[in-house]
Amino acid sequence: MAGRGVEGDRFFDYKDNYKGQITFFSSEVFEELCNLLGVHDKSPGATRRNVITAGVDLNSLIEREFDVQGVRFSGVAECSPCYWMDKAIAPGAEEFLKGRGGLRARILTDGVLVVEDEILYRHSADSQCPLL
Repeated sequence: MAGRGVEGDRFFDYKDNYKGQITFFSSEVFEELCNLLGVHDKSPGATRRNVITAGVDLNSLIEREFDVQGVRFSGVAECSPCYWMDKAIAPGAEEFLKGRGGLRARILTDGVLVVEDEILYRHSADSQCPLL
């Protein structure tokens, strides 16, 4: 929801004009992280980002407006990793993700994001996670 966040998310209606209304994370960065740290039992959902992308340079969207499935966003800043990543994924994750922790964006228009007909999957040893 424009200016409010993702319904059901822990930061929905958190603060007026809050920069973290929605977060995006790269599946490619997640794959690289898992390979480096030898992690095979986590999905990108462990990062607690709202939208997992494929083939997008998220840092290039900082200070730019962009559309995803007809919903308008404004890239605000890198979604900086914190100590929690070491617990959720593996020790070393926080350090690895500095500069590539994802994108924080403001939601400019209301809308619904859905997984499209052509679903991409990341396959790990025990899970698969749909990617947008």
